This record gives sequence, C-alpha cells and structure tokens, in this order.
Amino acid sequence: MKIAVNTRFLLSNKLEGIGWHTYEILRRLVLAHPQDSFYFFFDRPYDPQFVFAPNVHPLVLYPPARHPVLFYWWFEWSVSRALRQINPDVFYSPDGFLSLRSQTPTLLTIHDLAYRHFPEH
Repeated sequence: MKIAVNTRFLLSNKLEGIGWHTYEILRRLVLAHPQDSFYFFFDRPYDPQFVFAPNVHPLVLYPPARHPVLFYWWFEWSVSRALRQINPDVFYSPDGFLSLRSQTPTLLTIHDLAYRHFPEH
C-alpha cells in the first residue's frame, strides 16, 4: 500500500501537540507496516530523525506553508500535484487540513471537539 502523509508539523526540537501526535502515530505505523510505502510531505527541509525506516520516502514540497496564501498554495497545488504523481492509496493529514483539489481518498484527523461540548456556540 502507498500512503502519503502531511508531515509539515514534524519540526525538529519544535514538536507541539499536533506534531507529537503526528510523530507518535507515524513512528508506530511505519514500524508496524514495513511492507507499505509511506510518502512524507514536508514543507521545509526535514530532520532525518523523522525518516523512521527504509519504507519512508520524504519529499519537500514548496513553498513553506506558514502564511495563509502559501498555506493555500501548498495544499491546493503542491500537495495535489504530488498526490497525482505518486498516486497513493490514501492521503493522511493529521493536522485537520486537506487538499480540496485532490481525488485521492483522504483520512483527516480533527483535534478540536469543542463543537460537541458547546453546540450552542
């Protein structure tokens, strides 16, 4: 199976909530499934510590998604193009964002459940 993953929150020495979640999930998935290929999409040069095994193929997709316009460009053009080229079975985005232009089946993690606790807002 070919699995593409949004790994833009895997930042060396800067892991926070979503970054730690991404790190822990992917490290376990990659090691538990050596027969599958994982394509990690970074938006800047990555730290080799995040290439957990030989079945990980890191790709740097530009531009860095740290500004609203660049964020849009990264997801709608760079990620969409990479997905067309790789043709993965699934795209996993652990940070709650995805490409609306892609036809690839997508698994999205939503971290905020406030709407369930406070439906009146």
